[in-house]
Amino acid sequence: MSIVNFSDNPNALQGMRDAGKLAKEVLDFIEPYVNAGITTDELNTLCHDFIIGHNAIPAPLNYNGFPKSICTSVNDVICHGIPGKYKLKNGDIVNIDITVILNGWYGDTSRTFLVGNCTPLACDLVEHTKRAMNIGIDAVRVGGHIGDIGKAISNYISTNTKYSIVRDYGGHGIGNFFHGEPFVAHYDTGELGDEIVPGMFFTVEPMINVGKYKCKVLHDGWTAVTVDKSLSAQFEHTIAITGNGVEILTV
Repeated sequence: MSIVNFSDNPNALQGMRDAGKLAKEVLDFIEPYVNAGITTDELNTLCHDFIIGHNAIPAPLNYNGFPKSICTSVNDVICHGIPGKYKLKNGDIVNIDITVILNGWYGDTSRTFLVGNCTPLACDLVEHTKRAMNIGIDAVRVGGHIGDIGKAISNYISTNTKYSIVRDYGGHGIGNFFHGEPFVAHYDTGELGDEIVPGMFFTVEPMINVGKYKCKVLHDGWTAVTVDKSLSAQFEHTIAITGNGVEILTV
């Protein structure tokens, strides 16, 4: 699939703004519920009902067979965790990944939440991961290249931490579809990658591990975990490239 450029679609930017705004509102809504004792399936139900109640569709539900409306990735789960019976515990970290479809447009965002009193290591990981996402977004420039994002994140993480950056998953093109080109690596691949031009929509969503970057997928075919069982965190925004520069759609 080639990169889709929406510069000729007069409805695209506003449609993506609306979808991004709703996705952000879902995370704001669920945050007070992210406490010890709640199951990840209960979080899923709350988000599902909120999304449906706002005349939107939860994009993950039945996407290539995914059985739930959100992803909940706890502790050593890197991404694509399936909500279930697990009850959050004091000291857990959990990434909640939200994608909504509103009027045919997709808004995609995630945050990693701290549950109760977390260890200094967990707090540090979450803080650096959020900062890494922002640094990656700051590296986006019209006329620049997708590879600039991974270079900026790699420089920050290697300079300030001993953590590693997940390589098997990255950001992606988005619009009136869920996943497409460009693939956005969050580590330095040594390549320029595609040129960044107005009319592009894509996500920046680094996944950072305390230990090694390697991961494996569990038997459910979705849940990606760290091979060394170390903690992993992620933050994500959807951004638009406009004639005026970069617009973050999910803040």
